[in-house]
Amino acid sequence: MTGKKVESHKDLKVFSGRAHPELAENVARELGIDLVPTTARDFANGEIFIRFGESVRGADCFVIQSHAQPLNKWLMEQLIMIDALKRGSAKRITAILPFYPYARQDKKHRGREPISARLVADLLTAAGADRIVSVDLHTDQIQGFFDGPVDHMHAMPILTDYIKSKYSMDNLAVVSPDAGRVKTAEKWANTLGDAPMAFVHKTRDIDAANKVVANRVVGDVEGKDCVLLDDMIDTGGTIAGAVGVLKDAGARSVVIATTHGVFSDPARERLNDCGAEEIITTDTLPQSTEGWKNLTVLSIAPLLARTIHEIFENGSVTTLFEGQA
Repeated sequence: MTGKKVESHKDLKVFSGRAHPELAENVARELGIDLVPTTARDFANGEIFIRFGESVRGADCFVIQSHAQPLNKWLMEQLIMIDALKRGSAKRITAILPFYPYARQDKKHRGREPISARLVADLLTAAGADRIVSVDLHTDQIQGFFDGPVDHMHAMPILTDYIKSKYSMDNLAVVSPDAGRVKTAEKWANTLGDAPMAFVHKTRDIDAANKVVANRVVGDVEGKDCVLLDDMIDTGGTIAGAVGVLKDAGARSVVIATTHGVFSDPARERLNDCGAEEIITTDTLPQSTEGWKNLTVLSIAPLLARTIHEIFENGSVTTLFEGQA
């Protein structure tokens, strides 16, 4: 839909936070509109000031913010933007969070722990958001944390179309990095020509963040070209370890595919050295290929633009995924 003007676009307004303006610009370009001019600055003590350059009264407003580092700053900025729109008499406010922050803290593992993913939803509600759009939530239950509509979009078609265009399907196996992602792996396997499946058994240290050990492969990957998938990669230790386990189990090659490339240090070093043929991700978070041996970044902007268009026209967002397994 690039370049096509949205009907009645004067009532559709798209706003960008400062975390990832390139993504918002690409979304606006797909919609054939301009981003609303926004003044955003930090005071000396770290407080954030926001003011929009045109009236938002009666408008259907979409606030795009990618929650990259510093995550807490960008979350607060999006809340302040929503509050400004609410006080400016916007008709409807949709918060677009391509990467939902605190998604891994979606339940209590032990006593006296927070459910931070729920807190984020409550904060968005309190700020004035009427609707949420996000991509590949870490768990589906996060949709129930928000009282209004939640559009849970999926990057799988973008990633699988790329894989089908570049790699042969004849010898492919789909691998989940843990048992919890098996259902997602099944959808990938169906999309990639009923490919065989496997998963990597792993153990996690609940007392330490980012401490996971990949142990063994459940399933036959010997001689296979493996697609190792996950919704997000943070420090890269789990995925890098899984690549090693797959190679030890006889996999011929491994390609890594993930929606959210968080890539906190030392992810780049680990993934460059793990032996994967390619790491494929999307731009839900700002990315740079500098210093990477084999990183490919695919655009999520067309998907977000189509989602905004359907919401604005009161259409059906689910039609964007009709025919998927």
